[in-house]
Amino acid sequence: MQKPGKLLIVDDEAVALRNLERVMSKAGYSVTAVQSGDEAQALLEAQEFDLLLTDLRMEKVDGMRLLNICRSLYPDSEVIMITGNASTQSAVEAMRQGAFYYITKPFRLDEVRKVVAEAMEKIRLRNENRSLKQQIEAFEGKVRIVTQDAGMLRLLELARQVAPTDCNVMIVGESGTGKELFARYLHQQSARHAGPYVAVNCGAFSRDLLANELFGHERDAFTGAHTQKKGLVESASGGTLFLDEVTEMSPEMQVKLLRVIQEKEVLRLGATQPVKVDIRVIAATNRDLAEAVAVGILRQDLYFRLNVVTLAIPPLSQRRGDIPLLAQYFLQKHAVQMKKTLNSIAPAVLEVLQCYDYPGNVRELENIIARGCAVSAGDRIELAHLSENLRQQNGIALPGRGEKFPTLEQQEKTYIRWVLKEFEGNQTTAAAVLGINRSSLWRKIKTFNERE
Repeated sequence: MQKPGKLLIVDDEAVALRNLERVMSKAGYSVTAVQSGDEAQALLEAQEFDLLLTDLRMEKVDGMRLLNICRSLYPDSEVIMITGNASTQSAVEAMRQGAFYYITKPFRLDEVRKVVAEAMEKIRLRNENRSLKQQIEAFEGKVRIVTQDAGMLRLLELARQVAPTDCNVMIVGESGTGKELFARYLHQQSARHAGPYVAVNCGAFSRDLLANELFGHERDAFTGAHTQKKGLVESASGGTLFLDEVTEMSPEMQVKLLRVIQEKEVLRLGATQPVKVDIRVIAATNRDLAEAVAVGILRQDLYFRLNVVTLAIPPLSQRRGDIPLLAQYFLQKHAVQMKKTLNSIAPAVLEVLQCYDYPGNVRELENIIARGCAVSAGDRIELAHLSENLRQQNGIALPGRGEKFPTLEQQEKTYIRWVLKEFEGNQTTAAAVLGINRSSLWRKIKTFNERE
């Protein structure tokens, strides 16, 4: 079932506000109605709405200010302006700033209902097209690097510039930052994208086994070698060879790899004649490269061959602006895989996620969201779906297994009071974050107080 569109209505005229709220609620939208621009601003800063329907002329915070806030925070949302002081200049300015439509007072309710329906249909089609594009990309196996961080965007631009040049690339970064994802991205953006992409974790094999895996062997090269085997370097010919954790490779193996890169040929174990190969090498490590060379872990000549271009991926703790974006992406991914109807993450959960340091980086964030998807029985991830350790990172303690479980009312009371405290007692903002109206929040607080 399709979720109803979220609509924020702002008008300082009480009668007009009530009429719009009644009509839009009856049309099936999830409506929040406020009578001042500053209330609307607080709501917009706390949560996203599909559509903002706002009066233009209001004290303190007017409709143009709300339009700019909405377009800045939520580029995909639409805004409809309403005013009793219509002028060509104000209409042109509103449309120039990104308003979907401009309605003058006195308005007919059926006219407003029609314009709102058209705006919501535009939003639906845009979301549907984006979802379809993502599904097509996933079906085609295309790599998506999800980010809005300025540094990461610059890194992506560098990767796009480097990809077609066929030069070797070294990717550095902590474990879990997405080094292999960048390697795949480079391959797909290169002229070799139709060729093979072969990834090898150099730290997962012993020296002898890695030699056999990389270079292959001839028949009878050693006991048990009953057939000829093509190595991974040879298998990658015409495409890209990704060497993950290359600094874990033994010095002897580094010498052999250096020859492959320099001569563009590989010698199978037991062979007398080398085989020509055409590969591009992308290497990665979680070590400090200068230190690895200084202490002899990485040969300097191999370092210079591999490190033509360096892509340094920052840890997730240094790009916290990406956390909500990545969390939503992982939510969609795992909800589909688990065949669940999850579609959102509670604001309180996002706040916990923003405060966490992520020693496991993006991989750890994905695991957190995957766990939340697995244990949630509703349509969004709540605080209770996070692990106890993660909740305690932010000072939020909910009971775990083996402890006495409070009632649902007690948990609700704890959570509501925590949200109110976070927003300094602002009931309008707290109600918006909680997903209820102000009257419902007031009644709950009154009930809690009466029962104490």
